[in-house]
Amino acid sequence: MKTEKNILIAFLLNLTFSIFELFGGLITGSIAILSDSVHDIGDALSIGLSYILEKKSKQKPDNNYTYGYIRYSVIGSIITSTLLLTGSIFVIFESVKRLINPQELNYNGMILISIIGVLVNTLAAMATKEGDSLNQKSVNLHMLEDVLGWVVVLIGSILIKFTNITYIDGILSIGVALFILRHAARNIKEVLDLFLEKTPNNINIEEIKHHLKEINGIIDIHHIHIRSIDGYNNFITLHAQVKKYDPEIKKQIKEELSEHGICHSTIELEQEFEECENKTCKIEHKEHHHHHHH
Repeated sequence: MKTEKNILIAFLLNLTFSIFELFGGLITGSIAILSDSVHDIGDALSIGLSYILEKKSKQKPDNNYTYGYIRYSVIGSIITSTLLLTGSIFVIFESVKRLINPQELNYNGMILISIIGVLVNTLAAMATKEGDSLNQKSVNLHMLEDVLGWVVVLIGSILIKFTNITYIDGILSIGVALFILRHAARNIKEVLDLFLEKTPNNINIEEIKHHLKEINGIIDIHHIHIRSIDGYNNFITLHAQVKKYDPEIKKQIKEELSEHGICHSTIELEQEFEECENKTCKIEHKEHHHHHHH
């Protein structure tokens, strides 16, 4: 498959290069290059992981994982984000140390490495350009970010060469690190939302209820629960109170739901005179009420 081959090429390019630039950063004494290498290693890892986990996540549901393996692809995101968070905090820490007592920089070396950086990452970005899977898109986005990161470092190192202000290096690297941090934090939040079964962002429960109630024969909709498996595939369970059982109603409900981007639904139908045990599903921590008799 073309997509996979491209991702693999991008991954190898990125990984080899990140290792090269890690040493480059240490040799030239530039923390901006180091912080960019953190960024790149993070990207390479996330690509590698999503590549492996993507394969796993395509497995069909079975008795062990009745929802399928889709969430495996989310794990990659957790691992990478955690690594990136750690990496960027380390870089910020180092940069501040540098700002307090500046060090000699080899700016010609920095310029050279940055130029190679821009070139390698542009190649990787081109390799991952076509392809339509979401993963592919995110890989491409990573690559473009890497190119940008390097352009910034390149401009920075040229500035340092001509102005001899070594502070630029520390400030740049803090900038890159903060950028990574924000990114990683946002990813972690998205993953947490999934695991906390938060209603997906693209879903409006009130609107869905409203639309469903307009279906002929439906009296009430309650007990709606919507969860997302991976941020894209949404599952819903709900109770619908109807005037009388009619298979047509269920079909209409499912059609309406799929318009709202819900791919999988479990629907319980109840007739008018059936009292639903508890209309507003209260998940309670059972407390024992003691009645005091006087």
